[in-house]
Amino acid sequence: MILATLRMAIPLQKRGEALKILKSMVAGNKAQPDCVFCRICEDALENNVLQFEEMWRSEAELERHLCSDRYHKVLLVLEMALKQPEVRFDTVSSSTGIETIEKARSRAK
Repeated sequence: MILATLRMAIPLQKRGEALKILKSMVAGNKAQPDCVFCRICEDALENNVLQFEEMWRSEAELERHLCSDRYHKVLLVLEMALKQPEVRFDTVSSSTGIETIEKARSRAK
């Protein structure tokens, strides 16, 4: 799986427009079978920072998505940023849940 993370500082006067575009992307991505999740996060400490996250099942599906006409909207939001946005693509080879916390805490005893 591939986790795509876009973190950007958006000027307050552009925030509404940016959120509208990103929300439309979330709605559209949820209809895609190879999109595991898509969400928008707001930074609690920095009022103007938005983070857009998507997880795709494969690199091929992510690449198809990045080349789509719909993704052009995301690029427009990146252009609104006050400074160079942080763009990351992380490959996730495995994941665990609460059992990792339980295992670590049981070892600490």
